[in-house]
Order: sequence, then C-alpha cells, then structure tokens
Amino acid sequence: EWEFGYNAMTDVYENLVDAGVIDPAKVTRCALQNAASVAGMVLTTQAIVVEKAKSKSAAAAAAAAQNGIGSYSV
Repeated sequence: EWEFGYNAMTDVYENLVDAGVIDPAKVTRCALQNAASVAGMVLTTQAIVVEKAKSKSAAAAAAAAQNGIGSYSV
C-alpha cells in the first residue's frame, strides 16, 4: 500500500492517511527536495573554498619587518 509508512511523531509504521499525516507522496517529495538542496549546497561550498596564492614579495617583506620596530632581537 502506498499510504503505509513511518509516522515519526508516534514512532510506529501505520497508514499515514488514516493517521492524519499529510499525503505520503508529498512527504517523499519534500524529503527529495531537501536532500537535493543539501547536496547542491555541499557542491557549491566545495567549489568556493580555495587557498589564496602566496606571493614571494610578501614573504620577503615579512622577513624584513621582523628586525624592525617591535623586534627584541639585537
């Protein structure tokens, strides 16, 4: 039977239409939509996360600044 399914509120498997749960087909559709939304978010997030390239001139400037003001080395 297509009406038969798991009722999470009562923690039993029963006829969802008779129990007053919204249309079981709508529940399945909502679950699939939410799963697709999460999958899309994961794929988008992985595409956005990148490592910033380090330039060699910035490293040289940082090394020069270590011996400047605020450095306690003599």
